[in-house]
Amino acid sequence: MSAYTSADGVLIALEDGVLSITLDRPGKRNAIDDAMMSALIDAVDAAGRDDAVRAVLLGATGPHFCAGADIVSRNAAGPEAPEAKPRVGSIQRRLPSQAHRLVPLLLSVQVPVVAGIRGWAAGIGLSLALCADVTVAAQDACFWAPFCARGFTPDSGLTWLLPRRVGEVRARRMLLLDEKVDAAQAVEWGLVDRVVPSEDTEKAAAELAARFASGATVALGLTKWLMHSGTGVALGEQLRDEGFAMELSSRSRDFREGLAAFREKRPARFEGL
Repeated sequence: MSAYTSADGVLIALEDGVLSITLDRPGKRNAIDDAMMSALIDAVDAAGRDDAVRAVLLGATGPHFCAGADIVSRNAAGPEAPEAKPRVGSIQRRLPSQAHRLVPLLLSVQVPVVAGIRGWAAGIGLSLALCADVTVAAQDACFWAPFCARGFTPDSGLTWLLPRRVGEVRARRMLLLDEKVDAAQAVEWGLVDRVVPSEDTEKAAAELAARFASGATVALGLTKWLMHSGTGVALGEQLRDEGFAMELSSRSRDFREGLAAFREKRPARFEGL
């Protein structure tokens, strides 16, 4: 029995090594509320401990990937308490266990993460696209960080993720000047990996996830870890970590299969072990 259960606004399914996580709130452009955030965190956290998961696929139903966090609903007063709103300080208390937990989980989970983006990827939707190891964008995709233009500051790791992906000058244009980036510009900047026709987005992303799921999972996961952790360490420490990763990966069953396939001049049949 699968350990993964869908929740309101998030569809979760594990099949053939691919954990599909699909935002499913199209009427709100898949804006993420607190319940959806909890479901996302639980799924990615569990995937990091589950040997059956060999890739994660992020997607969405409807014409848009994600319009950001649902801050309108969170700050709206209810009919029973029209004056009731979150008290001062609620954001900085809540973020460490919500969006600011999800982003590190996606970056550190030791399986590849693939995202398929159609329509808007704004706010945390943009962060999710940046957290993915490979992002496929539809021709109609649009990336936006509408924080300063609304009078508040970015969250979900955007001030860390965006400069590292597209450079500081381009990041300033998006974060400070409210510049929207279309799919053609996004692939030119290196914000996404490839652009496909809108109707092909889910198929292209799923094919990439399946390709990762048939790969050498231990080596892929450790390579992802090395690339992420290496952004903040000196060369000597990175070389030490590479030696550690080499030691682990060379003891995997997939390493032996890779050598056998090379010797026998045939495609490798990796099992993720």
